[in-house]
Amino acid sequence: MKIDLTDTTSGQINAALMKARRATGSPAVGMVLTLVLVTDEGTHYDALRAASEASKEHPSRILVVVRRPGRSPRDRARARMDAEVRVGGETGAGETVLLRLHGELAAHSYSAVLPLLLPDAPVVVWWPEDAPERPASDPLGALAQRRITDMAAAEDPVACLARREAGYAPGDTDLAWTRITPWRSMLASALDQRHAPVTGAVVEGEEHNPSTELLALWLADRLGVPVRRVLSAGPGITGVRLYTADGEICLDRPDGSLAELAVPGQPERHVALHRRDTPELIAEELRRLDPDEAYASALRFGVARLEHLPAAAAAAADDATGDGDGTVEAAAATEADAGAKPAGRARAGRARSAKAGRAGKGEAADAATGGDAAGSGEATA
Repeated sequence: MKIDLTDTTSGQINAALMKARRATGSPAVGMVLTLVLVTDEGTHYDALRAASEASKEHPSRILVVVRRPGRSPRDRARARMDAEVRVGGETGAGETVLLRLHGELAAHSYSAVLPLLLPDAPVVVWWPEDAPERPASDPLGALAQRRITDMAAAEDPVACLARREAGYAPGDTDLAWTRITPWRSMLASALDQRHAPVTGAVVEGEEHNPSTELLALWLADRLGVPVRRVLSAGPGITGVRLYTADGEICLDRPDGSLAELAVPGQPERHVALHRRDTPELIAEELRRLDPDEAYASALRFGVARLEHLPAAAAAAADDATGDGDGTVEAAAATEADAGAKPAGRARAGRARSAKAGRAGKGEAADAATGGDAAGSGEATA
């Protein structure tokens, strides 16, 4: 059911919501949270569609705030609110209210949103684009237990990473961090299988990809080892290598969907590691509303330590382990190197696995042969 309201008030919107619920045969409120989207006319459709998909897993009242301050002084001086109420149909078990705030009211959106929040229910605010530098200090952000931003939508995502660190408050999170959840789970699982100490790591990904930076910071923070950031052609994160005493743990995803995991002493295997859509990311964020301590620790650990080396230094840094605990180095890789590395790493991984297996049996001659094979595999990378 859809109800259009022009030049309305929050009281009339609440009355329309009650009317729509009764008309659809569900007068009781069965929603678990209020999700506030702060967007504009150009992006509100895609954001609302993503929120509606996530609402199927987490029934919620979705409030879409579209600010239209106006261009002329006359338009800016006039305050008006138009609303569109949707219940049932595509909204599922939830409700959607699209608020268009005109004129002076656009600068006071919290006063229009506050009366429409579900009582005694958590509030989540999501800025798909143009998020404030300090989300917790924003009037709408102050209403929420969880504040979601997306660094990937910023003009300079890496510079935005530093701003997120400076403006962080408990309850803040970012979809760039949510995107690396499968990577973090896969790497943690791989380390659980090999209890050898990690001595260093390399993270490869696109140049302007904040998720790659966050993954490097997380590894440096949690492992306390040098982590090097290498640029690749993408898409997204393309590979992670962890150096251990038993060999190299390698997780490669050159095509953005299927990854190959190589662990010393085990056969290589393919794992699903596709790039997830926004509805999946929002649904994951709505599963937990407490402060994300791992995200906060990664932000605070390494943003100021990121060091981007020139392209000429990439080859020289390729064999270096880095100086100092948890130092994050960024090195640029040539396109030829980026294209050749996946196959070379796969051969090197197989050679190291063979070496580890033979060395475990105490056959010195075979171990030496495995070392030669590993060296040959590295030479082709």
